[in-house]
Amino acid sequence: MPAKHVEITGRPCKRCKDAEACIVARQEPLCRDCFMNYVRTKAVKRMESYSYTAKNRKMQSERRLLLPVSFGVSSTTLLSLLHAQLERQRNKTGRTGYTLHVLFVDTSVVEPSVPDVQMLEQLRDAFPGHEYSSVELSSVYQGDLQDVTRELDPSLEQEPEDAQMNPKEKLEKLFLSLSSVTARADLISILRRRLAVRFAQANNCSDILWGDSTTNLAARALAETAKGRGFALPWLVADGVSPSGIAFRYPLQDVYKKELVAYTDMASSPLKQLIQPEPAMDVAISAKNTTIDGLMRQYFDSVQQEYPGIVANVARTSSRLEAASAADAQCRLCQMPVADGRFGIHGWGGDQDNSTNPQGAKLCYGCERSISGGAELMP
Repeated sequence: MPAKHVEITGRPCKRCKDAEACIVARQEPLCRDCFMNYVRTKAVKRMESYSYTAKNRKMQSERRLLLPVSFGVSSTTLLSLLHAQLERQRNKTGRTGYTLHVLFVDTSVVEPSVPDVQMLEQLRDAFPGHEYSSVELSSVYQGDLQDVTRELDPSLEQEPEDAQMNPKEKLEKLFLSLSSVTARADLISILRRRLAVRFAQANNCSDILWGDSTTNLAARALAETAKGRGFALPWLVADGVSPSGIAFRYPLQDVYKKELVAYTDMASSPLKQLIQPEPAMDVAISAKNTTIDGLMRQYFDSVQQEYPGIVANVARTSSRLEAASAADAQCRLCQMPVADGRFGIHGWGGDQDNSTNPQGAKLCYGCERSISGGAELMP
């Protein structure tokens, strides 16, 4: 949704005083140039707070950062902003404070409507000078994630024909076994994050830059809490070292989604053409097919228009939550620490049947509810 535009024509920009304002950003009428600089400054200041600057940094000590992209407005705009920042650093000092490795996780095998890997080439052409890679979601059946995938669907590979399945077919069967759209969306999100972490570790990336805006982080905070994974919020909505040892950073945590949309509308680069529009949702008509994540995104997309302070309060309050001890055992699926050994539905949900996990896999309450089909949107 676009940011709120000024209704009175001829109103001057509050910052430069010369040009005519075209948008209201947080109570300030701004012209195009001042607004775009405002968004860039928000991201740059956050990056500088991570010490990703060229000052006093030798080329051999540059940090290697991973940026996962989904071709949504947030991650694509973040790439554009970081590309411009690196160019300014290079022009000013002859060196940069970090290098970018852009990663696209292809989920088309279970999400037919998402962008395919061919769009990565368009991104490379628009923002050259960085490394670009893609991995398929089905690659979870390789390497260190193989044991986890077996526990997600114990029935897989019990039949002779299952042993002959390729990774894509196994993934399709796994998702067909999930009974709710929320569970499928939840698993896609978790596996995408696990693959990004594994890729970062394999390619010597010290940090992962997630493109979530304030609006996205607020929606995630309530969605993860509703799904029974509120204990993981310190890593899912705030800067810090994740349980995997890779630092998670959110450079756009001070920018609303509506501001990013307005920024792309004003940008003169091919940025807008690279962003895939989000599918429209009508909860009243298709509540059965609406995920918890989608419902929260829709709610905060609406709230940010007139009450942006509410969105910021949710995101900031969630980011202040205390993280669990690193010594706590981790969930086998989402890798988040679970305190006091309280795994699964029995550990967190009271006196409920815990027979959905016959192999005793150590899954947190939220992950076990998803895998067992309990994470429904509606009763």
